[in-house]
Amino acid sequence: MAAPEDQHGDEPREHEPLEPVASFGSQLADAARKAGLGKLAEDERLSPRDMLAALGGIRGLAETILPGLVFLIIYTFSQELSWALGVSVGLAVVFTTLRIVGKTPVMQAVAGLIGAVVSAALALWTGRGEDNFVLGLITNAVYAIALLVSMLVRWPLIGLAVGYLMGDGLAWRENKRRFQAMQLLTACWFGLFALRLLVQVPLYFAGNVEGLAITKLLMGVPLYALLLILSWLIVKAIYAKPADAAARRP
Repeated sequence: MAAPEDQHGDEPREHEPLEPVASFGSQLADAARKAGLGKLAEDERLSPRDMLAALGGIRGLAETILPGLVFLIIYTFSQELSWALGVSVGLAVVFTTLRIVGKTPVMQAVAGLIGAVVSAALALWTGRGEDNFVLGLITNAVYAIALLVSMLVRWPLIGLAVGYLMGDGLAWRENKRRFQAMQLLTACWFGLFALRLLVQVPLYFAGNVEGLAITKLLMGVPLYALLLILSWLIVKAIYAKPADAAARRP
């Protein structure tokens, strides 16, 4: 399958290793479906219920927000790092236990628990509250680099996931409009992780623990939700059904 020509007149490249890329794209799409994003992509209208599911549901939002919020409150008023970390990790343990007992999917909760424990252990070991956020900064950096590299090599990661979610496979790369849209979407997601680093890294080096906790909360679920909405709008625009496209014409 040939890659699309870009506006600089590059010749399509042949004999690209499509099989590993196709397998990886399929895996990305499967992960997105398990996270609730697949249903969101299939919706003709932006359903609040499916939007909530894509954010992890009420329980998922609680698991994401509450530990960080509790850490912020306790540390701000007590300046006791051990207490703030202990209660925060304790909440993560409770959430994970409830999932195990309720026999609900536990992978996300377990991953969150492991991250909380590792971050807390590092902060307690160094005695620096800001080190509780190092793992998050590293994670954002890894995501940002992966997305940036995927754009530079013209295999945007968001396009790989969306292509298989929409039943398009890798065909979107032969459609100039869709290819450019996937590059744009991947750039938007790169921007999310880059913006977090731009704001939080200076706070880390300044030792501003409260600032890190606040920005992590504000630049977490709210920005993620806004970017999901933007992604849905773009995907629906480029994968519009003929009847829908005709209806939007003046």
